[in-house]
Amino acid sequence: MNENDKSDSPRLAVITGASRGLGAALAEELAARGYHVLAVARTVGALEELDDRIRATGGAATLAPMDVGEAPAMQQLAEAIAKRWGGVDLWAHCAVHAAPLSPAPHIDGKDWSKSLLVNTESVRGLIVLLEPLLRARDGTALFFDDTRAGQKFFGAYGASKAAQIALAKSWRAETVNTGPRVVIAEPAAMPTSVRARFFPGEDPKTLTPCKSEAARILDELAE
Repeated sequence: MNENDKSDSPRLAVITGASRGLGAALAEELAARGYHVLAVARTVGALEELDDRIRATGGAATLAPMDVGEAPAMQQLAEAIAKRWGGVDLWAHCAVHAAPLSPAPHIDGKDWSKSLLVNTESVRGLIVLLEPLLRARDGTALFFDDTRAGQKFFGAYGASKAAQIALAKSWRAETVNTGPRVVIAEPAAMPTSVRARFFPGEDPKTLTPCKSEAARILDELAE
């Protein structure tokens, strides 16, 4: 984990999948609202560009160029958070693997396995690691539903994403009285790289900007 700012913030937001799309928009919006943002993603260049934008508006971020699918790296991340900050105020999970659209009988085995690893298994692991850190600050875990399950050609993505949300719903039901708070948001259609892979002919101008959607979701979270 590369620390790009040594100053502590009274609130810490961990964004997994922060390099682009909704994750990056949430990171910028949270930084503008006074959070120290811990941005987790695989793409170093995109993280550095995000850090530049956050710094340009007076915010602070720490970059963690890591793959959520690598359990040892996530263990290292959780230990570093505990040591430096002691807890997490907000965890927003935006990381996702968008397998190519395919008829169910033709889903590639590697795509299927990676979908389950990134969209489901890594989330289970992160919940285990981050729950005590969220409890330490009465924090909130934020997930994002994308109801593709059962739609044609969305077998790998739809099934693995539905499993993720089912897990999050179970966690939400289990923690109503004990915390941490678990929220499942339903974002509007946005011009993200994931959506462009699924709908390549779509006019991005007809979609909701990620920045606007990030602000709306955070406003609702604060209510």
